Amino acid sequence: MDAAKVAKLNEFITKLKSNPSILHNPSLAFFKSYLQSLGAQIPVDPKMETKEEFDDDIVESDIELDDADVVEPDNDSTQQMGDPSVEVTEEMQDAAQLAKLRAMDAVSEGKLDEAIDHITEAIMLNPTSAILKASRASIFVKLNKPNAAIRDANAAIEINPDSAKGYKIRGTAKAMLGHWEEAASDLHIASKLDYDEEIGSVLKKVEPNARKIEEHHKKYQRLQKEREMKMAERERKRQAEAREREALSALKDGQVIAIHAASELESKLNAASKTSRLAILYFTATWCGPCRMISPIYTSLAEKYPKVVFTKIDIDAARDVAASWNISSVPAFFFVRNGKEIDKVVGADKAALEKKVAQYAGSA
Repeated sequence: MDAAKVAKLNEFITKLKSNPSILHNPSLAFFKSYLQSLGAQIPVDPKMETKEEFDDDIVESDIELDDADVVEPDNDSTQQMGDPSVEVTEEMQDAAQLAKLRAMDAVSEGKLDEAIDHITEAIMLNPTSAILKASRASIFVKLNKPNAAIRDANAAIEINPDSAKGYKIRGTAKAMLGHWEEAASDLHIASKLDYDEEIGSVLKKVEPNARKIEEHHKKYQRLQKEREMKMAERERKRQAEAREREALSALKDGQVIAIHAASELESKLNAASKTSRLAILYFTATWCGPCRMISPIYTSLAEKYPKVVFTKIDIDAARDVAASWNISSVPAFFFVRNGKEIDKVVGADKAALEKKVAQYAGSA
């Protein structure tokens, strides 16, 4: 073959080692197909991997809930709450109590708007009364104004954290808005403070929906965790493949790699370990006659076993390497796997060298 074309082909193969995704270029489809026909494993196209990751996105599904009693949220302006800093006299308390009684009478007559006016009058007279604000909240519930009821219930609970009625009305109002988990929480607190049948009745409607939502959240969290683990595993594999590609790019299949320094040798041995390859260290010298005799055989073995890392170290040019391996005579061949010496051949013993290369290359 033309030497220039071979050089270009070698350059392309080197580039391919460092970036296998080149194979997914449509213009190289014929080459990719040829490699696959030989049994080669083609890395997944990163673009397709990204698409798969996108497809794996978890979309929360709808939950079938009983929302027959859910109402549209009210958007009225905030109701009057009174001035909590006002000093309430006994006369004001008595007047507030009378206004409350008028409000309750209006409720019994179905005059809910009038009841709101009376109870608001009571609140303005005694703004620090939790029971008055909880009572107005209950009327807002009857008027299907859950947001107004929640504002009053919040105020009642702020004044008295143990206001059972405040929690009961707030839980009921939140159920009207379809806030099932919050509703269940408030109603359970109310039940612990002062249980009544009305709380139990509302809980019977709220709890099934709250449980469905809770189970759905648990399922979603489990799926999310599984997805994160899957993504982490993909990333781990991607990084491992990237390291292997980087290691492969440092190696030269079918060639003898000249080593000039200890750092070079360490790099090649690390690359061999990362790619689970056998490495052979051939120590030689320019003045060594037996070395000149065995070198062509060593080169032919490199061509025969392209998945073995064949290195060549001149002991005079790389004295630090020779010293670290205690080289006392050349030629010497050291067989290394995962950074550890597993065997060696000392001297220009062609048969022994060929035998051990075949032995260890075959068990790679």
